Amino acid sequence: MHSVASKQRYRISFAHFTGSKETGNTANMPVDLNGYWKMISNNNFEEYLKALDVNVAIRKIATLLKPDKDISHDGDHIVIKTLSTFKNYNMDFHVGKEFEEDLSGVDDRKCMTTISWEGDNLVCVQKGEKEGRGWTHWVEGDELHLELRACGAVCKQVFKKT
Repeated sequence: MHSVASKQRYRISFAHFTGSKETGNTANMPVDLNGYWKMISNNNFEEYLKALDVNVAIRKIATLLKPDKDISHDGDHIVIKTLSTFKNYNMDFHVGKEFEEDLSGVDDRKCMTTISWEGDNLVCVQKGEKEGRGWTHWVEGDELHLELRACGAVCKQVFKKT
């Protein structure tokens, strides 16, 4: 049986809001994401990739993969590495500072991205060509949950801390 503390849910939101202006708050970092996380489930990933216009050959390969997450953060500096045998994607940013995000490891697009803490949420604003695109991360016990959204498609992934 899980204790009350282990059931406490922390949410981190990465959401796509075109034209939204966000400000960073690094004083309140609600959860420690540091660690190595191994994927244990991946639901509806192909539909998510279709929404991003990823070609069929890449979609078929990507749906067979079980990528891991290697996350480190120190103060307002966060690095999220998504690692697989096919492609790796690294996101290295400072909370509250806009940067150009190169998504060539994902869907070959670029966007202007700002990530900021809002209470218990870490919100990523991506200004680019795809509407409704975003991510939500949250930790429950020793699991990292990731919900990916794009153009109405939703993919849910779960990772276990190792």
